[in-house]
Amino acid sequence: MNAAMAEDVTPFWESQPAPPADEEGAILVMAADGKGVPMCRGSADEPTKRGGGHRKKGEKANKKREACVGAVYTIDPFLRTPRSVVDEVMREIRSADRPEPQHKQLRAELSRELNGEQVKGKELVFSWFADQVEARDQRGEKPLVLITDGDRGLQRLGATHLPEATIILDIFHVMERIWDLAHCFYSEGSDAARDFVSEKLEGILNGAVGRVLGGIRQMATKRGLRSSRRRRLERAMNYLDNNRCYMDYKTYLARGFPIGTGVVEGACRHLVKDRMELTGMRWTVDGAQAMLDLRSVFVNGDWEAFQDHRIEENQHSLYPYRNLVQSEWRMAA
Repeated sequence: MNAAMAEDVTPFWESQPAPPADEEGAILVMAADGKGVPMCRGSADEPTKRGGGHRKKGEKANKKREACVGAVYTIDPFLRTPRSVVDEVMREIRSADRPEPQHKQLRAELSRELNGEQVKGKELVFSWFADQVEARDQRGEKPLVLITDGDRGLQRLGATHLPEATIILDIFHVMERIWDLAHCFYSEGSDAARDFVSEKLEGILNGAVGRVLGGIRQMATKRGLRSSRRRRLERAMNYLDNNRCYMDYKTYLARGFPIGTGVVEGACRHLVKDRMELTGMRWTVDGAQAMLDLRSVFVNGDWEAFQDHRIEENQHSLYPYRNLVQSEWRMAA
């Protein structure tokens, strides 16, 4: 039943009109992230070992296949200062005047075979992004924003499919690395570590990425970090160095752009994880994609409209002359 119903999801999506222009925000935002789905034995990207072979160190018994989760919405500009952002994220308090996303749409795609060809889930999501831009910004007037977690593949696809978009590194992934750096110098849970994060985050938001990273390297040299702490520091620093071109937060804030992937991070949880990772669940690719399609329809708030569309299309398929017969019957009566 699930697989049969999911066959009608794509035609339903294709039949939906673009949201009314007067209900849209001024900025068109896209966000993408990945979430693993536990697969049945032999269904993941690599075949299961045969003949009782032992797993390598760190290799898990049940492999996962990544579902690429995409979110598209519009939102009005929200002008903030670096200091206000630091206060908000460090205290985990949401600003009362923050604008709400409008006509948010979510989708999740697994890499799979389509029409005899192997297609990557990320490619499918970014093709959908491009279609959404064409439908929701026909005049090309809206600023386009793509927010990612630093995944090189997502960034390359953004440059290819959305050449006009401003690609932004999610600020919460930046914070994770700054906390890692703080714990290279200070104990976890200490006020000194918290002060370090606040200071460095505000510097990055003010556009001083190079100066902040340079200061941290000098600090590490002076303190003579060794072994595991040095490796931890280098991992975090390399991540930030590699994404510096997507960290122009001073400009992003001045234009009122969103800088966090909260929408898609939440979708990874309630669209994928909460449904696909219940106790003992294992999926085939086809079964998982069918569930993700139907789950997307439900989470987007389109379940009733989808069922009405499905019933109408199935009735037309089963009884193609029904309306004609009824019309002639009424005329004869």
